[in-house]
Amino acid sequence: MKLRIYSIILLFLVCGTAMSQKKEISTAKENVKKGTNLDNAEQSMQKLLGDSSNRNNTKIWDILFESLRKQYNQGNEKLYLNQKYDTVSLFNIASRMFTAMESYDSIDALPDKKGKIKLSYRKENSSLLNTLRPNLYNGGRFFIMKQKYSDAYRLLDQYLNTAEQPLFESFHYDAQDKLMPEVAYWAVYAAYKLKDSHKVMKYTPLALKDTIHHAMVLQYLSETYQQEKDTANYHKTLTEGFNHYPLSPFFYPHLIEFYSQQKQWDKALVLTNRALKEDSCQITFHLAKSSILLNQGNYKQSFAISDSLLQKNDSLPEANLNAGLAKFNEGVMMDKMVQSTRNKKNILKLYREALPYLEKYRMMHPDKLDTWGLPLYTIYLNLNMGKQFDEIDKLMKK
Repeated sequence: MKLRIYSIILLFLVCGTAMSQKKEISTAKENVKKGTNLDNAEQSMQKLLGDSSNRNNTKIWDILFESLRKQYNQGNEKLYLNQKYDTVSLFNIASRMFTAMESYDSIDALPDKKGKIKLSYRKENSSLLNTLRPNLYNGGRFFIMKQKYSDAYRLLDQYLNTAEQPLFESFHYDAQDKLMPEVAYWAVYAAYKLKDSHKVMKYTPLALKDTIHHAMVLQYLSETYQQEKDTANYHKTLTEGFNHYPLSPFFYPHLIEFYSQQKQWDKALVLTNRALKEDSCQITFHLAKSSILLNQGNYKQSFAISDSLLQKNDSLPEANLNAGLAKFNEGVMMDKMVQSTRNKKNILKLYREALPYLEKYRMMHPDKLDTWGLPLYTIYLNLNMGKQFDEIDKLMKK
């Protein structure tokens, strides 16, 4: 008896649900037909499709797509007539159309009971979406301009992903859409701004085919490897970037920094000599070479380069520092050798020669006590410059 009652209750609930669902579909269909409450119709159908038992109901999919299509057309018409309308909404509607129809197509492509596939909607749906596809790119660029990088990536990813979707296989986007590499670049850019290494890597191979933004893609890629602490690929990408763009303000400085951190001065010198062959007038390259030679202990060569630069422009801080340190370090090294009266005179001579350069650097960068403090302290002490020594001694004791 109880089983029968439960069966009756269950039947009643099933019938009630079916009636409610039928009414929901009917209401949404009527709204779509009239072109009213379209967003409600969309949400209603999405809710029904959330139930796996409704996934193959083509009527629900048709109403969903039609609600989206009419929303898009209404928004597009308002923009065309210069009426007030949120551009963001138009791009997002287009995005939802692609998401919905790609899901629908996967259901349309399922085999029937006899194992045959009969595509009823692919041709019509893909043709319509193909005309709307540029809006995914335009929307992505729009969101980038607004610095909404997550939204930008979502739309650009959809644009690029269409090349992998069976729904659009007849359009052969991979071979025929010449815009793909540029779109990939902007997707990489958005992912880079999001600091999402996985998304950066996803479209980098395609983005590297964009000749206009090739250098920037290599830059974003190298910074991503650095973020991931992938030292080998970081160095490899920087090297590739320098090989292609030796005068780029990014690749050379970062490679020099990399070699400096590794204390690979020989490699840094080879790189700098290559850079100087590209542009022998670039002061940055000469300053870098002077610093490298200084770290290698080639003090005379380091000084010669710095002095040459200062003869043309005596207000270069790094040149003054390197010139002063070259003389100072040479004196320190000599001081470690066998002591003699002649040796002592040469040491003091080198300290006197270093002094004006280091004092000028101090004047230019008074905040960098850690850089000029010890050399000047040592020089003032050895040259018996009591007043100056007392002043710097107090500074260093603080």
